[in-house]
Amino acid sequence: MSTLFQPVRAGRYDLTNRVAMAPMTRSRARYDGTPGELAALYYGQRASVGLVITEGTQPSADGQGYLSTPGIYTDAHVAGWKPVADAVHAHGSRLFIQLMHAGRRSHPDNTPHHRAPVAPSPVAPGGPMLTATGMQDIPVPRALSTAEVQATVADFRLAARRAIDAGADGVEIHGANGYLVHQFFAPNANTRSDQYGGDIANRVRFALEVAAAVADEIGADRTAIRLSPGSTGGGIAEGGQGPDLYRHLVTELDRLNLAYLHLLDQGDEALLRDLRAAWHGTLVLNRPGRPRENIGADVASGLADVEAYGQLVLANPDFIARLQANAPMNAPQHTTYYGGAEAGYTDYPALA
Repeated sequence: MSTLFQPVRAGRYDLTNRVAMAPMTRSRARYDGTPGELAALYYGQRASVGLVITEGTQPSADGQGYLSTPGIYTDAHVAGWKPVADAVHAHGSRLFIQLMHAGRRSHPDNTPHHRAPVAPSPVAPGGPMLTATGMQDIPVPRALSTAEVQATVADFRLAARRAIDAGADGVEIHGANGYLVHQFFAPNANTRSDQYGGDIANRVRFALEVAAAVADEIGADRTAIRLSPGSTGGGIAEGGQGPDLYRHLVTELDRLNLAYLHLLDQGDEALLRDLRAAWHGTLVLNRPGRPRENIGADVASGLADVEAYGQLVLANPDFIARLQANAPMNAPQHTTYYGGAEAGYTDYPALA
């Protein structure tokens, strides 16, 4: 485990250790998408990790999916994120804001303009979503036109610039978990016949264009992307071509020299190793449910350069100190993950 506490380079930054806080939706932003008043305390508490990756943050009004999630596309959003960046930097960590466009995983009641969700194709993900009036079925989304897909690339570019304006060190593009970028990969969510649908090269085009646009705007060494090969979140079915799609995608992303690639493990160990071989930069690996005795194993073996942890960091603001002291961990309070105030957010105890 000692290798976890060694510094590592990610893009233009030297991280103080090889542990990252994984992105986790907390639904505590204000109605206009400005981070809530406790956000700076929450992230600052957990900034002993080398890299703090924020909760999914919408790059536009169309990008919002859930209630009370933050944005990064208005002046108010920029002002709201500045104290968060300051708090993380005060503890010696780096802050990457995750840009998450929910795509079809949305409901009109949860967005500021109350319009239908947008997606690669008019295919609903199935299932309900929480709104202010309770659970409602997710409606069939409106398919983006070719011009609107390209306008959405521009939305990501603008949001990346606003993130840097807010003091963030970089951004992570959310290309995982069934959200918009991931929806373009899956044949059951993307039935397009233009240059963004059909074969593998077309289905990854949107992801590559977003990554290239963001890198052009703020620098490749401040740009990252998260992928979840094999994930079925949000009704996604990647089909038999899924592994080949990721091999192609990661090979193309590697040419951009991004700050890091963040992989969410879904159990395909052979594919993970193929992607590690294809990626020549810093690799962050998130294995949900990793047993404590395996913490540090992927960094020690060279499969990853950084290990990302979600719920353990959520529940243990002093996660690094507990690892170093081999101390017990707080258990996460599942009932307080989303919404609310300080309970289950900023009140987890640190070691005495």
